[in-house]
Amino acid sequence: MKKSAATSRPAPVEGNAMARLFLTALLATLGSGCANPDLRDFAGDEPALDLAAYFTGQSQAWGQFQDRFGKVRRRFVVDITGTWDGETLTLTEAFRYDDGATEQRIWRLHRTGANTWEGTADGVVGTASGEVAGNAFNWRYTFDLQTGDGKTLRLAFDDWMWRVDEDVLINRARVSKFGITVGEVLIFFRRK
Repeated sequence: MKKSAATSRPAPVEGNAMARLFLTALLATLGSGCANPDLRDFAGDEPALDLAAYFTGQSQAWGQFQDRFGKVRRRFVVDITGTWDGETLTLTEAFRYDDGATEQRIWRLHRTGANTWEGTADGVVGTASGEVAGNAFNWRYTFDLQTGDGKTLRLAFDDWMWRVDEDVLINRARVSKFGITVGEVLIFFRRK
């Protein structure tokens, strides 16, 4: 009895099709994990984030740095004092790391437009620049990170903040070197 063309299709074709489908789904999943949000998507989201109003006064933050494989490398707590003089938002940050180390960083931010900001701090190369839309703030900067062994790593930060409610802010920063993601910083802020 002669087999029809429909029944004589070799099994590897189906296997290859399934493999291609699996690979396509895997690549789509991996690619979506690397995609950055679009600031315009948050334009109408509430509560609106006014950086000067949110950060003026005392706040505290809890965070961690994890490498590109998801391994947590360092945890920290930050006490923040913010002052706004109508032109400059100054954020004095006192870091306490899980290994006992401490660090102070002072950010000076200036509003450059209705929704745009620039900022400087020790370690920032040049000027950080960013924009607010709705409940979100995105800014980018290059930072010279001092390592424990006395070396300096020049890293790029793509830093996102989202205001969740009156007192809580979530921060995620993707950290890269030469365009390759090396890790991520996750921080949760709460106003006192």
